[in-house]
Amino acid sequence: MEVVQFHIDEEYDNERIDKVIAALNEEWSRSKVQQWIKNGLVTVNDRSVKANYKCEAGDVVVIRLPEPEPLHVEPEPIPLDIYYEDADVLVVNKPRGMVVHPAPGHMRGTLVNALLAHCTDLSGINGVLRPGIVHRIDKDTSGLLMVAKNDVAHQSLVDQLVKKTVTRKYKAIVHGVIPHDYGTIDAPIGRDKRDRKKMTVTEENGKEAVTHFRVLERFRHYTFIECQLETGRTHQIRVHMKYIGYPLAGDPQYGPKKTLPIDGQALHAGVLGFTHPRTGEYLEFEAPLPPEFEAILQWLRKND
Repeated sequence: MEVVQFHIDEEYDNERIDKVIAALNEEWSRSKVQQWIKNGLVTVNDRSVKANYKCEAGDVVVIRLPEPEPLHVEPEPIPLDIYYEDADVLVVNKPRGMVVHPAPGHMRGTLVNALLAHCTDLSGINGVLRPGIVHRIDKDTSGLLMVAKNDVAHQSLVDQLVKKTVTRKYKAIVHGVIPHDYGTIDAPIGRDKRDRKKMTVTEENGKEAVTHFRVLERFRHYTFIECQLETGRTHQIRVHMKYIGYPLAGDPQYGPKKTLPIDGQALHAGVLGFTHPRTGEYLEFEAPLPPEFEAILQWLRKND
């Protein structure tokens, strides 16, 4: 059993213990931490506490992390829209509504389940739950993803992401009318301390995040844009566009409740380009807007 020990500093004085622990690691949900506390796996100054215990500067917190439950991911014969495949890489067009990789409580119907049924030679670098997955897009974002079929290809694609040489362009519909044709948002993104399920622009714990955008079409109340990622932070486009006052239409986390009739954010990863890990050739692919996205645009052209 892994043991984590730390001292409470001034920053977390008078904060709830469950909130403090959840803030340490983005993989630890508040409910999971509360269960650890209930099961006696958390002590403060060698004493068991309740989840609502208010921390004091200088407290010594010890967490005895439970052993992870073994997880097995089942292959599922789910149809895939494959744009390219060879012995090293695979490019797939993920539909809106599909989760990329499994997680406890959501172990079926994901892109990984489908990939395991399609091919058996995925890279194992990211472990059993994320085989071959180099980068991800949100459940309700559609579009292109690159998948590694061996560890050498995986490392090459990750290196390209780190060096910012991968081309990633997204189409999006945002609230409001953007007056300028082009823009760059350079603002660090980190976990939102008030809501661990959200990301936010923050200097305190944020990592570099840069998004370039250009206007494709304007309506009375909305703007159709293309965004190009220079970095790839979680929810980057969604957070950045909200930050400058133009949140994505249909976004359940970062956008207004009154929005377009679309199930989830209007965001599509339409262009993906990278250097092939083996041949050194630059490859670029483009996936058209899905029908439901195109239908929203047609509605806006007639009604907004």
